[in-house]
Amino acid sequence: MRDDGTLDDPYAPSSPTTETEEGTSAERTTAASRLRAYARDLTGRRRAQVALATGVVCCLGLAAVVQVQGDTAGAATSVDSNAELAQRAEQQSASRSLDRAATASATPSASATSADPDTTARARKVVPARPTDPAPVAGLDDDQMENAEAIVRAGRKMGVPRRGLVIAVATAMQESNLYNVASGVLPESQDYPHQGVGWDHDSVGLFQQRSSSGWGPVGRLMDPEFATRQFLAALEQVPGWQQMRLTDAAQAVQVSAYPEHYQQHEWRATRVVDAIVPAGR
Repeated sequence: MRDDGTLDDPYAPSSPTTETEEGTSAERTTAASRLRAYARDLTGRRRAQVALATGVVCCLGLAAVVQVQGDTAGAATSVDSNAELAQRAEQQSASRSLDRAATASATPSASATSADPDTTARARKVVPARPTDPAPVAGLDDDQMENAEAIVRAGRKMGVPRRGLVIAVATAMQESNLYNVASGVLPESQDYPHQGVGWDHDSVGLFQQRSSSGWGPVGRLMDPEFATRQFLAALEQVPGWQQMRLTDAAQAVQVSAYPEHYQQHEWRATRVVDAIVPAGR
């Protein structure tokens, strides 16, 4: 075998050294270029992300500013509204206070006395006090006491003194036992309210007055008040009746067949009148 120096060296490179170095240089240049390009691309992305984040932050900040301004404006409006309401309330309160003051000044004082009379009150006509409505006394029942009260009321309306009231009640006690009696002789009298029927001619009512003698219509004589007025008007025509004995004064009006019978009722009539109209009234 010839040793021509062409034997293959198992450890020798497969290509010339110069070619290997040039290829390596080219590959490194390309890799460096790619790295620079990737770096530039990465830097651009980061800048874009930063810009986007900055824009988002700016937008959020602007929105927050707008919301704060809106809340501030709303709060200011609410404060103004509350202030206006408070002012109106104060005005209304002041107005009511003035109204109350005016009313108080126009209303008469409750502490006014007889020395400081209420000049705004209308003058009232002084009338006699209405008699009380007492329980029956002197042995009378409810109907009798009620008729006695009717006599007393009528007499007080006429201004008759207490003595005349006693004479009238005593006379009715004798004539009708203080019952409003109709007449069996006059059926007409029974058409009116009555508490019994008598037969003494055409005599009717508390005082047994006769229509035929000119005392008045039958229907009117059955009214206790009218009958009382008729009796007292006749009594006042009797001269000195207040100084007479009760029986004499009554007889002067009634002209009864039993003139002394009226006297027996004086004490009872006095007690009845005193129960209806206490002394001093």
